[in-house]
Amino acid sequence: MSIKTACVQLNSGPDMQVNLDRAVALIREAAGQGAQFIATPENTCRMRAQQAEKLKTAKTEELHPGIPVFSDLAQELGVWLLAGSMSVKLDGDHIANRSFLFSDTGEVVARYDKIHLFDVDLPTGESHRESDLVRPGQQAVIADLPWAKLGMSICYDLRFSHLYRDMAQAGAEILSVPAAFTVPTGQAHWKTLLRARAIETGSFVIAPAQCGEHEGGRKTYGHSMIIGPWGNVLAEGGEEPGIIMADLDMEEVKKARQAIPSLQHDRDYRIA
Repeated sequence: MSIKTACVQLNSGPDMQVNLDRAVALIREAAGQGAQFIATPENTCRMRAQQAEKLKTAKTEELHPGIPVFSDLAQELGVWLLAGSMSVKLDGDHIANRSFLFSDTGEVVARYDKIHLFDVDLPTGESHRESDLVRPGQQAVIADLPWAKLGMSICYDLRFSHLYRDMAQAGAEILSVPAAFTVPTGQAHWKTLLRARAIETGSFVIAPAQCGEHEGGRKTYGHSMIIGPWGNVLAEGGEEPGIIMADLDMEEVKKARQAIPSLQHDRDYRIA
């Protein structure tokens, strides 16, 4: 079984309606080219520079403008749609960085809250403290697509290989990594880590990304990717908004896992 899959690459800013309009246009373009499953990046609806502004402008799930937009669009186009992440206001002074999976009838069939939060001090002097505002998720999520099982993650999760191994061992055959990778870490690690997660688990990896310069001067790497279960790059974006597409032949997952059945070879050990 083959799935025509698309990743949408965006340059999201502070204006939610502008971001939604741009995302919708690219999703329509992908559907027009035959995509059955379409994914957008982390922070699809808005990227803000200041924590106070992020909290001030965040919406609860019930009031979030992005949810009905993507629900109606998935139903209209007859596609499965992964909104890579949206900021959802929680109680108190926290938000969730949450992925939403919409079926081709517009139903929200899965939600995933980012588990691993981006608290880093880069060699370039760039610092981020996502945990100051975002409440981490506590549950890995595997969702049923019509064609395969999808293991959901977001951006910084990519560095925690055990999450993907656990999801693959639980049945995930496609792994989603919507992201807003910084330029220096993207240049150094993005492609290597994505290929590693695909190879380690014998899974397809789809990674829609943010690109370009955002509010406050933050820059993201772009280079959205679709990778096969043998680690082969099926499609790669550049540094501008757009779409990439590839056919995912699910038989390739079976072949990769039969050739190297490492998911079945765990052994107990101690550290001396």
